[in-house]
Amino acid sequence: MTPQDPAADSGTAGTSDPGEVSGGVPDALDGALDDALALQAPAPASPPPPESAPAPPERHRATPWPEAREAARKAGAAVGPAPRSVPLGEALGRLLGETLTALTDLPSFDSSAMDGWAVAGPGPWRVDEDGAVLAGHAPAAALDDGTAVRIATGARVPPGATAVIRSEHARTGTGGRLYAEREVVPGQDIRPRGQECRTGDPLLPAGTPVSPAVLGLAAAAGYDELLVLPRPTVEVLVLGDELLTSGLPHEGLIRDALGPMLGPWLEALGADVLGTHRIGDDADALYAAVTGSPAHLVITTGGTAAGPVDHVHPVLAKAGAELLVDGVKVRPGHPMLLARLGEGRHLVGLPGNPLAAVSGLLTLAEPLLRARSGRPASEPYRGPVRDEVQGHPQDTRLVPVVHRGDHLVPLHYNGPAMLRGIAAAAGMAVVPPGGARPGDTLDVLDLPWSAPQALSAAAGTAARGACFT
Repeated sequence: MTPQDPAADSGTAGTSDPGEVSGGVPDALDGALDDALALQAPAPASPPPPESAPAPPERHRATPWPEAREAARKAGAAVGPAPRSVPLGEALGRLLGETLTALTDLPSFDSSAMDGWAVAGPGPWRVDEDGAVLAGHAPAAALDDGTAVRIATGARVPPGATAVIRSEHARTGTGGRLYAEREVVPGQDIRPRGQECRTGDPLLPAGTPVSPAVLGLAAAAGYDELLVLPRPTVEVLVLGDELLTSGLPHEGLIRDALGPMLGPWLEALGADVLGTHRIGDDADALYAAVTGSPAHLVITTGGTAAGPVDHVHPVLAKAGAELLVDGVKVRPGHPMLLARLGEGRHLVGLPGNPLAAVSGLLTLAEPLLRARSGRPASEPYRGPVRDEVQGHPQDTRLVPVVHRGDHLVPLHYNGPAMLRGIAAAAGMAVVPPGGARPGDTLDVLDLPWSAPQALSAAAGTAARGACFT
């Protein structure tokens, strides 16, 4: 593997005086974490060339960043999943393959919402001492007007009952009579049949993620199995003779940072990772691994440039693959690629440097996997940037950011070989060619482990809640 030069496409987020920009920020990533990450410290990198300087030559096949993401989405959508039925216990985390409709009324009979007394007509009521009405037991006999019987929560309300009185709201008097201590309203504390839904009612649309609550709803609605969309399978091939899997770097060898990172990241994107395999700088071994993989998507790391041991392009040519994206106008990560291997299979080639590989995941792997699994696109949210961000003259930049109050704050340590910034980030800001000035609004790509966050300056509305009984 031939890693990119860490300074080749890094750039830095510009700042003003470090002491000035660090004062008065909210709680997020403050204090010790600021010190540990030196988030506001000037990054030791060369400034970008002035606009008047001639632009360096670019790969003739490089695709603009938005077009590359769209190409990846289309590639995934062209081989969308076929739904299949699985037992409820296997459906968690999948997507519904069809609309979930009620197979029964919910509740399927009039039931008591409380432990107490089922009563008929106005009181006081004569207590029927022959027995209580219990959940799961045979229907009780009809109640005559003026009669009360004990009832448990969830039990079928006897025919003729007009209300349920909670145990704490009633007392028994002499002569076996029941007296209400509060006004009794017809229908109170009775859950009528079909209160939640009727048979055939749509409950959830296709594409809904199956959460534990969805499993509960499906079970209540009568399902033993669910039609779900299968998760796409992925195999990760980490390339390079120089990579260590344990211990400290030494004698020109470095720790493999991508092997531990990519599998969990891809799982978070909704994929089933079949395995992560390390392959040396061996073209024959790489060819065998790519052509022999059973996965829907093969991910490679490194080897996508044109160095002496960069074997990905020759291997793809030998395998008869079709290059859909060969280089992207984005920094870091411009040597990334997307290829169709045939029979509904694809390969995403990531650069070998860690942050450049993250850029490739967000640019090519994520939109392809989302489309292939039937998941809706992850729409970027927008926010104003607090500090100046230096840009590349022609290419998009992806810069790790955190939220500080109403603004996005770019993190340093954002070179292609660095993970320190992305490890603390809430998202990746999309910086257009030429950069961004303080106050400019930027799109932010969400990270799989961070929930979408709407900045208060842009949201304009408060969250609303409701109370249900």
